[in-house]
Amino acid sequence: MSDKHPEKHPSGAPWRNFYGRFKGKGLRPSQEGYLEEDLKSLSPGAVSWEENPTRKKIDLNALFGTRDIWLEIGFGGGEHMVHQASQNPDTGFIGCEPYINGVAMLLGKIRKAKSQNIRIHPGDARDLFDVLPDGCLSRAFLLYPDPWPKKRHHRRRFVTQEHLIPLSAKLKQGAHLRVATDIPDYVRQTLEETPKAGFKWLAEGPSDWRTPWEDWIPTRYEQKALREGRTPHYLTFRKS
Repeated sequence: MSDKHPEKHPSGAPWRNFYGRFKGKGLRPSQEGYLEEDLKSLSPGAVSWEENPTRKKIDLNALFGTRDIWLEIGFGGGEHMVHQASQNPDTGFIGCEPYINGVAMLLGKIRKAKSQNIRIHPGDARDLFDVLPDGCLSRAFLLYPDPWPKKRHHRRRFVTQEHLIPLSAKLKQGAHLRVATDIPDYVRQTLEETPKAGFKWLAEGPSDWRTPWEDWIPTRYEQKALREGRTPHYLTFRKS
C-alpha cells in the first residue's frame, strides 16, 4: 500500500492508509464461531465509516456506566487484556486490533474467563479515536507494537504525532500511557515523540525502563523476544 496522502471520505473526513495484515492463516472452526457469535455483541458501537460516516461519538455510558475505561491498542492474542480485565472487574476495557486472527484469539479467552467488562474494535485505532469522547480514558496500553524496522517505514509506527495527538485528546488529565517494546530504536522514537503530544516520562531511575509493572503478565510477543535475546523495555508516561 502506498504512502500517498489519503483521499477524502464523502463525509469530509480522510480515508486512512493502513499498513499491516488484516488476516493470517486460516481460522479454526471454533474461532470462526467466536467471530460469528460473539464479536457483534462486544463491539463498542458504530465505529466504521459505513456505520457512522458523520463520526457521531460513542455512548460510553451505555457500554460501561460510570466505570473508568482503559484502552489497549493492538492487543495481539489478548492475554494481557483478559488478565487486566480479570484483575480490575470494576474497569471497562476497549481493545483495538485490526488483525482478525488476534480478535478471534481474544474472543476465545473472553469466553473461557467469562469476562464481562471488555469491548472490541476490530480495526484501526484512529477510527476509534474519531468516535470516542475527549477525556474519556483513564489508561492506555501500547504493548509490543509493530516495530516497522526499516527506516523509511518509521512514520508508520504508532509513536508518531498522527496517532499520539488524538490518543492524548482521549485521555484524562493525569492518565497513564504504558509502552512495552523490545526494539531500542522504538524506545528512542517513543521518548522523542511522546513529549510533543503532551506526555511526561515517569522514569525515576536508570533501571525503571527494565522493570515490568507490578500487574504485568508476559505476552507471547515478549516471550518470543526473550527467546531471541532481545531486552524488553517498559515505559510509563503521564498526560500532562
